[in-house]
Amino acid sequence: MKTYKLRINGRHYAQLREHLFPGDGNEAIAFALCGRYQQGEEEIYSVHHVELYPHEKCLIRRPDRVMWSPPDLVPLFERCRHERLFLLKVHCHPGHWPWFSEVDDESDWQLAETLTGWTGRQEPLLSAIMLADGHVFGRAVGEGGQFTDIDYTLVVGDDLYLFRPFDASGRPRGTESSADPEVQLRTRQAFGEGTTNILRKLRVGVVGCSGTGSITAELLGRLGVGQLVLVDPDKVELKNLNRILNSTLQDADEKRPKVRVLKAAIEAMGTGVEVEVLDEDLHSFKAYHAIAGCDVVFGCMDSVDGRYLLNRIATFFVSAYFDMGVRLNADGAGGIDGVDGRVDYLQPGGSSLLSRGRFTPKQLADAGLARTDPQEYERQLKEGYVKGAQVDSPAVISINMFYASQAVNELLARLHPFRSYSNARLASIEFSISGVLLIKSSDGEPDKELSSLVGLGEIFPPLRSPRLIVLQEQAAQ
Repeated sequence: MKTYKLRINGRHYAQLREHLFPGDGNEAIAFALCGRYQQGEEEIYSVHHVELYPHEKCLIRRPDRVMWSPPDLVPLFERCRHERLFLLKVHCHPGHWPWFSEVDDESDWQLAETLTGWTGRQEPLLSAIMLADGHVFGRAVGEGGQFTDIDYTLVVGDDLYLFRPFDASGRPRGTESSADPEVQLRTRQAFGEGTTNILRKLRVGVVGCSGTGSITAELLGRLGVGQLVLVDPDKVELKNLNRILNSTLQDADEKRPKVRVLKAAIEAMGTGVEVEVLDEDLHSFKAYHAIAGCDVVFGCMDSVDGRYLLNRIATFFVSAYFDMGVRLNADGAGGIDGVDGRVDYLQPGGSSLLSRGRFTPKQLADAGLARTDPQEYERQLKEGYVKGAQVDSPAVISINMFYASQAVNELLARLHPFRSYSNARLASIEFSISGVLLIKSSDGEPDKELSSLVGLGEIFPPLRSPRLIVLQEQAAQ
């Protein structure tokens, strides 16, 4: 049986909410073009472009009904046909009616038939309703006019929202009632049932499973995320034992893949987390495709080009991306004069690691060249932790834990905000442990190039990257 999910970035969500609720109490409508991700029976749709249908052009606008002129949608039908995009219809229910009405059924059937006739493809029409409180629920209209609920809608903005359809009693599915007084609600949601119910639905990826990555995976496993995808091509070595959680001397002797060591440890916790592992590089097509299906991704890599690729994947598939970096600066006399790190939260359509200056275009180009020069690549990796000193086994486990826990706390804070600052002011947090200093930054200007690629999903070439085409062809041989 097919399952459907929908992802919307924060800017598109804000556009829709403002347009659909102009304050007059009448229904309004908008449309969107979506990209798609497919894996088995699962289909994930990500919003790429929003088309706000003008209120004054509606044929009817009442508190319980809205009608529009079908010929106005021809340009969208054409883009669906030529660009392999998918149509999403979104309208509002100002009276907080948490179900589709009979009028909605008839409208969706007619629009689905028109879309199929125009594109020549038997692909689903997506239809969603937004309520006055911002809750979004939807369905797919399939072959034969069958309706299938969208399992959940994920909004990736300054805050993260996961919206589920309503049951017959008018409550979102998967939630529990609570008699907690309002003053206790924030704590209960942030650290209790509210967060747990959401985490159980999420598929979370961790790319890089060494120092910060193994700790991040441990935290997510104990928090009980629904699915965890671990990506790392390396095997456990003796020099890793002081900083990879759950690794042992036997793992190093047997050269066990890091991801498989972590998988065994997480499954032994008994928290019910499903763990998928890929002991290969993110630049492989298989790893890219697995991470593309994740709602949330954590970047725990040393490489510049790996971070750039992960930023790009999160943009194309509308995923929440948390990136962390740790750096110890040697003083040249056997000591350390700087212990610094950061956690960056990146949302699709916002600024990027490149536009934030986390690396330069030249560094990105150099990293790409280093991929074809293993000796140079190894040299760069050795300087990943301690700049200015060659250290195989740096004593960084406590430092890694500090930054990894902050990254996971960022996820929790965006699911159920509990801080005194708005999440909009905390797109980047830099900590200097040596200087006892914290610097917070807002998102900044969008990355112009990546903003045009939001929500495109699976296209050819993948991510518009010739490198991934080559790797896909190699995987097929």
